[in-house]
Amino acid sequence: MPAFAPPTPTSSSRCTHLLYLHGFRSSPRSAKARIMADWVARHRPDLVFACPQLPPSPREAMALVMDLVQAWPRTGMAAMGSSLGGFYATLVAQRTGCPAVLLNPAVEPARDLAAHIGEHSCWQDPQEHFFFRAEFVDELRTLHPGALQRPERLLAVIAKGDEVLDWREMHARYAQGTIKLLEGSDHGLSDFPAYLDELTDFLRL
Repeated sequence: MPAFAPPTPTSSSRCTHLLYLHGFRSSPRSAKARIMADWVARHRPDLVFACPQLPPSPREAMALVMDLVQAWPRTGMAAMGSSLGGFYATLVAQRTGCPAVLLNPAVEPARDLAAHIGEHSCWQDPQEHFFFRAEFVDELRTLHPGALQRPERLLAVIAKGDEVLDWREMHARYAQGTIKLLEGSDHGLSDFPAYLDELTDFLRL
């Protein structure tokens, strides 16, 4: 895998717009989303930061995301996504050419979520419910990004201790990009703040 060597930010290359995409059953109130929002407020208050609530329909979620970034400068934007949000962030990177950090990214969500059709609650608020429909699995199949374009723009953070996704599958998927392989940790990356500096450097923040 390529060595970790983020570019040195300059006035012309520094990121100006950052997109954060949460995972399945999650929200902008997730721990990592709030950590990123706090980091931006403290270190880059000039940065345009967006962390939308994604609808359960993958087609609608990507339509919302692409509409959100439509006017963003392609050379000044970056994306970060966790789990299913990592799958979406990969799509954003494929479509815009922007760099992306992928946190325990879902590789085959159509396969994995086929067993989760039905009603679910939000992790951050059990009172919030949504229904994951069978047709959403087909939408995920349609959205699959295929072979990675410009994989050098991708940094995947992969935890061997992930209790939800197979770290080997994630590693194989993003092997052509940069991989930060964690010996332990977990699916939610509870140690996220420990390596935040490396990830923000990679995204030219």
